Amino acid sequence: MPVYVVDLYGSLLMIIFAFLSIRQVKRLRSENPQNVVWIYLLWLCYGLAGFAVSRSVGHIVKRVFITSGHEYLWLMLRPYSGAVNTIMFVVVASITLFFERIWKIYEHIMEDRRALKQAHEQLLYMNKHLEDLVTERTKELALSERKYRRLFEISRDMIAIVEWNGRILSINPAGLCMLGWGDEDVKVKFFQDCFFNEEDFREVWKRLKMDSEVKNYECSFIRSDGLKFEVLVTGSVEVESERQMLHFWVKDISQRKNMERKLIQADKLASLGQLAAGVAHEINNPLGIILGYTQLLLRQCEEGSEVYDDLKVIERHVRNCKTIVGDLLKFARSAPTQKGEADIHEAITEVLAVVKHQFMLDGVAIKEKFDHSIPRLHWDINKMKQVFMNLLMNARQAIGKNRGLIEVETRLENGNVIIKVSDTGCGIPPENLPRVFDPFFTTKPTGQGTGLGLSVSYGIITEHGGTISVDSEPGKGTVFTLTFPIKEGMNESYEQ
Repeated sequence: MPVYVVDLYGSLLMIIFAFLSIRQVKRLRSENPQNVVWIYLLWLCYGLAGFAVSRSVGHIVKRVFITSGHEYLWLMLRPYSGAVNTIMFVVVASITLFFERIWKIYEHIMEDRRALKQAHEQLLYMNKHLEDLVTERTKELALSERKYRRLFEISRDMIAIVEWNGRILSINPAGLCMLGWGDEDVKVKFFQDCFFNEEDFREVWKRLKMDSEVKNYECSFIRSDGLKFEVLVTGSVEVESERQMLHFWVKDISQRKNMERKLIQADKLASLGQLAAGVAHEINNPLGIILGYTQLLLRQCEEGSEVYDDLKVIERHVRNCKTIVGDLLKFARSAPTQKGEADIHEAITEVLAVVKHQFMLDGVAIKEKFDHSIPRLHWDINKMKQVFMNLLMNARQAIGKNRGLIEVETRLENGNVIIKVSDTGCGIPPENLPRVFDPFFTTKPTGQGTGLGLSVSYGIITEHGGTISVDSEPGKGTVFTLTFPIKEGMNESYEQ
């Protein structure tokens, strides 16, 4: 009897333990579904559970049939129970045999997984490193762009990016200021619109097409207000995004050119001064003798006679020669400058008082436009009166026999005293403008001018630290502009 009890309860415990094992393995597998050991144990527990159930059921049924006197039924079922047990043994054995192969596969899978994980980590590191490199490079590019953008914006020379058809893609503020353009002008204008002469534009384009660059090409540009100015053009062909762009750097050399002209003028004046002093001394004495003897002969001749008239012609021409020689001496040996406190408006008014009456009789009106905020200046006022007289007389002669207008304007502008003398006369041809300050250059008829007035005025103005310029258009008139830095002409008391 105890054996039967042990068999019965042992069978039941086998079933219970088998299913508890299944439950435990399922829990472990749920925590790590990829672990092949748990998978193996789970199937092994399934096999053991099947075997436990089959064996336990067989033993229990056997005892029930034998005890109840139905042993023949057990004899009929016993082969089936044995077959089931055999199958369970085969299943468990198969699982165990195949586990080694599955384990090797699992090891390969895990090895590949580790390799993939390592590759993934390396990829993440490289990606992070690449992001850092990209971020750093982006910062460097942004810094470089800001630096060159700053240079582009603060440059005092024009910088422009242009297409081959002349369309301006970008131009810096200095370029807009140089041309007198606004932001809207860039949208409708082309680079060729900057050139004063179309031939210069064609030459620049020709050099770019032949050599892919042009260096320091000297030409003239034109502002929106029509003012012409000299520039140096440097350009190159660059490839951007598979597209050819033209990069230009344009430098305004107007001031340099003006300075060169002034240096040439000063050199001319210095050379001529030395020559004039020697020539004047050599000629002045003979002229004095000729004039003296001519006047003696005039006293001895009867007025109205042919000889008397001839002597008067000689006297007139000798006096003209002495005037020219006198101007030469003044030019070569100017009197010392004696500067003092002076009101330029008083000086101009005094000069106008001398000429105004005669000008009005000739049909020439004078218009005054004074800026009385100009302070008293430290000048040699007598020399400045000579300058004003020369300019007014030149303006009067330019008007000729026609009616006209002479305007004298003064104003303060950017720390400078500006004096303008303009007329509505015949104007000066463009080819003569560069020579108007040359000594002895004149377009007046013989006997009406020596050609030294503007040269002397130029020297006086330079001596006072100023500049003189001329703008003229044939048939419309001429404007002489005198510019004096106010610091040059201010007296000490005013500065204090």
